Amino acid sequence: MEKIGFGVLGAGMISGIHADALRKSEKGKLVAICDVRTENAQKLADEYAPDAKVYSDFDQMLADPAVQVVNIVTPNHLHTQFVLKAAAAGKHVLCEKPPAMSLAETDQMIEACKKAGVKLGIFVQSRMREPMRYMKAALEAGRFGKVLRVDVQMKWFRNADYYKMDAWRSNRKCGAGVTIQHAFHYIDILQYLMGRGASVDATMCNLSHPDVALEDTLDARIMFANGVRGYVQASTALWPGNDVRIEVYGTDGCAVMAGTAMKEWKFKEELPEDEKIRKSGSAAATAGGDPKALPSEDHQYVIDDCVDAIREGREVCIPCESVRGTLELALAMYKSDKEKATVAIPFENEAAIWD
Repeated sequence: MEKIGFGVLGAGMISGIHADALRKSEKGKLVAICDVRTENAQKLADEYAPDAKVYSDFDQMLADPAVQVVNIVTPNHLHTQFVLKAAAAGKHVLCEKPPAMSLAETDQMIEACKKAGVKLGIFVQSRMREPMRYMKAALEAGRFGKVLRVDVQMKWFRNADYYKMDAWRSNRKCGAGVTIQHAFHYIDILQYLMGRGASVDATMCNLSHPDVALEDTLDARIMFANGVRGYVQASTALWPGNDVRIEVYGTDGCAVMAGTAMKEWKFKEELPEDEKIRKSGSAAATAGGDPKALPSEDHQYVIDDCVDAIREGREVCIPCESVRGTLELALAMYKSDKEKATVAIPFENEAAIWD
């Protein structure tokens, strides 16, 4: 079966992960790359897809009939305008996280893609890691009993140069800062596992990057609508940086994923498949100390699923609607830190968060 053509918009640091995932895919093919810095787009093409067309104008790439899906890999605050353009051109969209910098923009994107009849998926690909899929299935099967806590520990390190690579990386309104730029993936996992948040109490600070006016450390307590408590510890200030940990504790079991590997899987009632599950995942690095040290397999999963969804006429595995609640949690964390108060969800006046 002929591969579906993908175009990548944005040839910055993370674009190589997308290009590598498409190079490995047996279902999708990188046919076009667009960046206002043509030399960056050409360099990406030379390394990963020599036959791909290089564009400096997004409208021109959208006019290319070989491009059926567009991966939006731009700075966070630019996602909305490009998703709307892609939808208007009848292209399916896979967008890097966060979907947008506001719930209003996110809703606009969802509605535009629905009206255009195109898919809109978001790259919160950590959901698709093998251990995470087992954890989700066990929760749905009730194996944990009454869930008591879900926690994230993300103790990463980024040096000062990371925040100076591009102007947007040190601007909170553009989507910089540990909460929405880094921890978003793992806040999303908690939301994916537990559902909608009910309230958030968060504090943010800058521990080791005095030259940038944003938070490099987040501590947040979440009360989910189902009554489960969650806690997020996230930082890019902690040298040398370690793999993220996701922990689920219930009355009848516990599970811990570290990086991409299952580290603990214990239940009061064992099942024959548990021994295999304990060995799931891999030892691949997950950007604890190096922002480029990410496996492309998770991105490939999302890409391959998108192709299948197009062919089968179904929803993608991570539709934008399912990530809206994660953005709501992240924005509530900023609001809580700003107001020094617990924030109930839903909340009003999201525009005031960045004032």
